[in-house]
Amino acid sequence: MAQNKHIINRLFSYFKIAVAGKEQEFTSGSIRRAIFMLSVPMVLEMMMESIFFLVDAYFVSSLGANAIATVGLTESVLTLVYAVAIGLSMGVTAIVARRVGEQDIRGASQVAVQSIFLGIIVAMIISLIGILFPKEILGLMGAESDLIADGYRYTQILLGGNVTIMLLFLINAVFRGAGDASVAMRVLIFSNLLNIVLDPMFIFGFGPIPAFGVQGAAIATTIGRGSAVIFQLLILFYGWSKIKVALKDIVFQATIMLNLIKVSLGGIGQFIIGTSSWVFLMRIMAEFGSEVLAGYTIAIRVLMFTLMPSWGMSNAAATLVGQNLGAKKPDRAEKSVWKTGKYNAWFMIAVSIFYLLFAEMIIKIFSDEALVIEYGALSLRVIAAGYVFYAYGMVIIQSFNGAGDTLTPTIINFFCFWVFQLPFAYLGALVLDWGAMGVFLAITFAEVLIAIIGIIWFRKGTWKKVQV
Repeated sequence: MAQNKHIINRLFSYFKIAVAGKEQEFTSGSIRRAIFMLSVPMVLEMMMESIFFLVDAYFVSSLGANAIATVGLTESVLTLVYAVAIGLSMGVTAIVARRVGEQDIRGASQVAVQSIFLGIIVAMIISLIGILFPKEILGLMGAESDLIADGYRYTQILLGGNVTIMLLFLINAVFRGAGDASVAMRVLIFSNLLNIVLDPMFIFGFGPIPAFGVQGAAIATTIGRGSAVIFQLLILFYGWSKIKVALKDIVFQATIMLNLIKVSLGGIGQFIIGTSSWVFLMRIMAEFGSEVLAGYTIAIRVLMFTLMPSWGMSNAAATLVGQNLGAKKPDRAEKSVWKTGKYNAWFMIAVSIFYLLFAEMIIKIFSDEALVIEYGALSLRVIAAGYVFYAYGMVIIQSFNGAGDTLTPTIINFFCFWVFQLPFAYLGALVLDWGAMGVFLAITFAEVLIAIIGIIWFRKGTWKKVQV
């Protein structure tokens, strides 16, 4: 009994240190401790990111299935923005982690500045498309005319203000690469608290603020994220983290920019492949009506809520790989990956059991429509059945990215998503008449395949020789 109490007290002590970000040395000492110190704030950070949609879905759900479907269709398009943001952030994390491992903090700060420049340029292009063509985008996704009329403003605002998404991901990637995961976590906590307060105010109206309906969720989320970006910039310029940006660093540096683009291209490619497959899957699901689509949309975002902690642990593995390769410790980098994968697997097994037992109860939180609940619960159960494979797959893929080897995951994603998943989903759902089940099975089988191929490739060890 006394021993158990000692263990709990020690874990709680470690937890406080991890959240406070007091420990930043990850190239020596206990690997298990390093994983814990990085994973805790990264898991909390990723959970905060997924809460954005859950809050939107909760408040918007009272507006009906069309409103939920609008959020789902827009989110599926936004995954392409996330693909670019996450792809760029992988390059940022890999290079910053490598520079920190090499004790080159000034070089890491210069990478931070170039990543901000790059993010703004890319976001401006996406904003132009989102502001001018929101109705056409929803139409391409299979939305019916009444849904487009009611919801296009939501799409227009989120895509038009995508610079907040882009910079939020990129600057947090700088903090993660430096080992300052707790800073990234605090930024997203601040952003989410603001979004929770603003969402009902802009959706239903409050005082002088009119009721904007579904577009109010987009306004609130954009303000929340934008405020977080301002907070991030203050942290960078005032040196409240390991990375500090000085005025002399705010210049365009072609060599660093080109290196950043080169390393990031693979990351962008792999996520465009992965997220575009989600867009096509959403398009297939649209064939089965708004209620089925709404159930699937809710289920996917609930699943994302628990995938985000897993993604956080995967990001911890990426940082450990990058910093330890920079410190010339490839064996320590590899051990970190296998240990992180094991811990991630235990977490995902527990989550999958929870979903299998309580699927209907979870979906009922967001909707009381029978068809929405039925297909949402079915989606949760089928996709969660493969969670243990997701655990290892995500850690392995992120470890390649942390080493700067973004090409390998791109090839794996291309084969598993475009060559396998999409044809399987189309044949199963529409040709063989399995309906939505064809899509759910395609998602699960593709993730299993990613894990198997990723582990085989990782064991070859070529990622240890990548230079960034």
